[in-house]
Amino acid sequence: MNLLHKSITEILRSIGEDPTREGLKQTPERMLKSFGYLFSGYAKDPKDFIKVFDSETYDQMVLLKNIEMYSMCEHHFLPFFGQAHIAYIPNKRVLGISKLARLLEIYSRRLQIQERIGEQVTKALMDYLEPLGAACVIEASHLCMRMRGVEKQNSTMVTSSLKGVFLEATSKGVAARQELTRLIK
Repeated sequence: MNLLHKSITEILRSIGEDPTREGLKQTPERMLKSFGYLFSGYAKDPKDFIKVFDSETYDQMVLLKNIEMYSMCEHHFLPFFGQAHIAYIPNKRVLGISKLARLLEIYSRRLQIQERIGEQVTKALMDYLEPLGAACVIEASHLCMRMRGVEKQNSTMVTSSLKGVFLEATSKGVAARQELTRLIK
């Protein structure tokens, strides 16, 4: 029995459960397997799967929207879930569209805060793709808000991370933000 298995068993005891009862006997093993999947992002590096292609002359916004997302709150160890919208404006190179979803998956499958996921996605896009701009807007429901604390059942947190042209105060930057907002509605 490894340390994590023992720790899970001890948590069960500390909340008043009997870890030897029938329904809980295999719970530590099930939790370990579940953790392996829920936190699989730690074992992945975006550069291992990002492949860029020449875009020839394409210079308009690329957007993948309504990407399902699941993560675990680092403050309460409870899930949060929702959808993300990831966009970039190419600068001679484009990314395979599924890679946008994979990038989100890598960062969301870690203990997280929602704000950091968006920042990690846009930073990775800027680092590996070198676009004119990158954006990630996330809308998520947090069980730490629904199950405990203020218990607000219909609350949705919206965060955005904007880089490059999306942040510019120029007419081009304002137009890029407006187009993004219009497209994700």
